[in-house]
Amino acid sequence: MLQRDTILDDQFTQSLQSNVFPSPLSPLSPEDVGLSKKDTIELLESQMISRHLDLRSRILKKTNQSYYTIGSSGHEGNVVLGRVFQRSDTGFLHYRSGALMVERYRQIPESDAIMDIMLSLVASKDDPVSAGRHKVFASLALNIPPQTSTIASHLPKAVGLALSIQKAKVLNIKSPLPYDSVVFCSFGDASTNHSTALGALNMAEWLTHNRVPLPIVFICEDNGWGISVKTPADWVETMYSNRSGIKYIQGNGLHLPNVYLKAQEAVDYARSHRRPVFLHLKMIRLMGHAGSDIEQNYRSLSDLKATESQDPLLHSARIALESKYLTNDEILQMYEDIRLKVEMAADEAIQRDQLSGAQEVMSAIISTPRRSEPMSPPKEETRKEVFARQYQDLEQPRTLAQLLNTALIDLMIQYPNSVVFGEDVAKKGGVYHVTAGLLDRFGLHRVFNTLLDEQSILGTAIGLAHNGFLPIPEIQFLAYLHNAEDQLRGEAATLSFFSNSQFQNPMVIRIAGLAYQKGFGGHFHNDNSITVLRDIPGLIVVCPSNGLDAVRLLRTSFKLAHEDKRIIVFLEPIALYHVKDLHEDKDSLWMDIYPPLEDCIALGEVGVYGDSQEHVILTYGNGYFLSRQAEKVLLDEYQIKVKIIDLRWLCPLPMDAIIREIDNCKHLLIVDEGRKTGSISEEIITLLMENLKSLPRIRRITGQDSWIPLGTSWQYVLPSKEDIIKAVLEFK
Repeated sequence: MLQRDTILDDQFTQSLQSNVFPSPLSPLSPEDVGLSKKDTIELLESQMISRHLDLRSRILKKTNQSYYTIGSSGHEGNVVLGRVFQRSDTGFLHYRSGALMVERYRQIPESDAIMDIMLSLVASKDDPVSAGRHKVFASLALNIPPQTSTIASHLPKAVGLALSIQKAKVLNIKSPLPYDSVVFCSFGDASTNHSTALGALNMAEWLTHNRVPLPIVFICEDNGWGISVKTPADWVETMYSNRSGIKYIQGNGLHLPNVYLKAQEAVDYARSHRRPVFLHLKMIRLMGHAGSDIEQNYRSLSDLKATESQDPLLHSARIALESKYLTNDEILQMYEDIRLKVEMAADEAIQRDQLSGAQEVMSAIISTPRRSEPMSPPKEETRKEVFARQYQDLEQPRTLAQLLNTALIDLMIQYPNSVVFGEDVAKKGGVYHVTAGLLDRFGLHRVFNTLLDEQSILGTAIGLAHNGFLPIPEIQFLAYLHNAEDQLRGEAATLSFFSNSQFQNPMVIRIAGLAYQKGFGGHFHNDNSITVLRDIPGLIVVCPSNGLDAVRLLRTSFKLAHEDKRIIVFLEPIALYHVKDLHEDKDSLWMDIYPPLEDCIALGEVGVYGDSQEHVILTYGNGYFLSRQAEKVLLDEYQIKVKIIDLRWLCPLPMDAIIREIDNCKHLLIVDEGRKTGSISEEIITLLMENLKSLPRIRRITGQDSWIPLGTSWQYVLPSKEDIIKAVLEFK
């Protein structure tokens, strides 16, 4: 059996030569919907370019010169979306949006869509978007951030970006999107079943129900298939045609005038009403899911032929002929001329260099940002006004939670583009009152509650960051992060990498986490595993152990996000939020006075307590608190001095500082409250073995490979003060 791509290519030529076309799907003509002769010809040309790029990628794949064969064939009706949206409208695109992307390139006349997309297909480092890291439809100039193999994961950030437009206007934030802009995102019918899509659409409805402006167009390109799984007939229409707060519009993606009319209606509605639209475009899928997909294994030959007979290029060619815009020969000549252009671009592209070496590949993991100017610390007069009665208490010793609250107030004054949001952060002030009073001071546009949906929280953060905000989302408990980790791992953290540092989405994600909450919550509120965070390239994970450090580290985190466009996870140890005493009741040794505004802790700077070359304890978070308790017992009862190093920075680990502080020590104890398997202690020991010529004696205490139980039995699976004392004594 011939390859379906060859059959499809031949079918187009034969149909033009024999003048046999599929029956009309709509009585509408181009003129009926406002499309001129020039418009129609250009749209047909863009459709042909997209088709030939698909065909050429299959040919190149056979000789291992192309690495991506998920094509746009059958979806070429999305070409009109490249025309109806303005250049200032941001789009997050499905991987079948080839014709849309080609048409949007017309908004920059000097650009070359064919060469740019071809460079991406062959993974050339001259690819102007990802520099060969992935095949993406994207362009900084065209306001299209890159997406890879999207399965609805881009929808939450699209909602967040749409939300940001009104906020930017109200707060007078300097943002790249004008107020009349619209956000659009395209996705397949199978993706509508994903929890991420359901969450994003639900959030859009929720916001609209609350009368929040949300100019977004959800574009479902419905070809009836999810790889080999057929979408039930009318499933998408049944699910989304009657959603509250989202206008439903259906169009026929095979018929240019019809889809243009419906797309224009969707865009006009979203732009004028500032409300969401679900644009449902009926399409077909040609040439399978990808080059490796053998459709004959799950579709009959008659079904494939019937689908191929409805090729949107044939429908568009018939419309051009009936409108007398082109002749059969002119259409065939256009088709072959484009084939030649694509072939020539391919021949040139495969000669271009690809990324060579790990350093080149990894050079965009941490962005080379368009740096922002440092923000000046808040003026004292402003602080007095904002803090009001609390201002006189700033010089009193306070707990970690109280000091974090003060720091957030100061930082929100300093960074007027910062917004704090999450579950219960507004009136309630957060479960642990860390955000108490922020709403009253900064208003509901800067401090707001969200749905109880972590995917939406982090997606909102990404969208806000795209439009000039500094998002400070809160994840209520570390265990809840796992509901949304793909928004961090697959979306936020990859943006710089797949755009070659052209796009950034900086943020500071506050997460209440770790264990030691006595008798409360079980493992959903006492999650001591941070492994999921430590293997995300480019992510910074910081964990304070005390209030003084928390303030200084949070200031540095804001600075890194604002100036260097970094993504920071600020992990706050819940059990230490309200601790006042260190050794005995009412000693108040775990409380601190709020530090001066200029006082910060640099990235990679560790904390050091005590002085000893004999015994060094390396730890973080609750482990530092317990080690400080153990240190007093060791000194008072056993006359053993120890030096305690607080890591502070958990990813990347501050190895230079660690090596400097343990140099020439005899005994090293690592106290790691994380689980034994996949723990920080594993990496530390490995790095020490790789970097030290002479190793100290090393021991470690870790959490057990266990969930945290309810009640008092948590103490059996976590490190304790007694464990630390015993381990140090056993070095003797």
